[in-house]
Amino acid sequence: MTQDKRRARAIRLNQWLLGITKNWVRVLTVIIGVYATLPFAAPILMKVGLTGVANVLYTVYSPMCHQMAFRSVFLFGEQAFYPREIADTDYRSYENYTNSIEGVVQPRFAEDFNLDFVFSARDFRGNEQMGYKTTLCARDVAIYVAMFIGALIYGWLGNRIRALPFWIYVIAGVGPIGLDGLSQLLSYAPFQLWQVRETAPFFRVATGAMFGLMTAWLAFPYIGESMRETRLDLEAKLARANQSK
Repeated sequence: MTQDKRRARAIRLNQWLLGITKNWVRVLTVIIGVYATLPFAAPILMKVGLTGVANVLYTVYSPMCHQMAFRSVFLFGEQAFYPREIADTDYRSYENYTNSIEGVVQPRFAEDFNLDFVFSARDFRGNEQMGYKTTLCARDVAIYVAMFIGALIYGWLGNRIRALPFWIYVIAGVGPIGLDGLSQLLSYAPFQLWQVRETAPFFRVATGAMFGLMTAWLAFPYIGESMRETRLDLEAKLARANQSK
């Protein structure tokens, strides 16, 4: 490759990167938006009978989430959530709905969390009565939908939004989701540090939404500043390249 061709390729690459720095908010918003909304496509596809395509989505998202049905959001069913009996909510419980469904493993006792039960709840997609679950659990759905909303707000207000102080992020963003999730985890075997608790759907959604919104508030202004500096650097490089022609 001649020097002129290498130079032309470098200029095209810098121009492409410059375009990214100018449109990064839109690009990132689209990526987050697609990731946040596709989980709702799977239950819609299940409902209309396109189970093959729906199962592809469940499989693609499975490494990112536990997908346990009793901690998920359901569409087209009698309830939006089917928490376990020990969650002590007004919802009819997951065990109550699934105890007559062939192949769905039930816990051996109220506080049981054995692997057979967990993997069965992960594999259970739903049915006509209960509806069909999203590909992400309720907490994760709330996280990414809130991040998407945060991205839209930042795209609208731009540089008028300053980065959230990190201590507020820890207290208001990480704190609630950490305390809720960790206190639940440590109540089950093998830890069993206190009485078993299963988080109610409201707290899953609320803590997830708070974490997602706070994460967007913290991250987007910093990314914006970094992109601004990169854009100025690229513009200077391209200006020098044009002068040297």
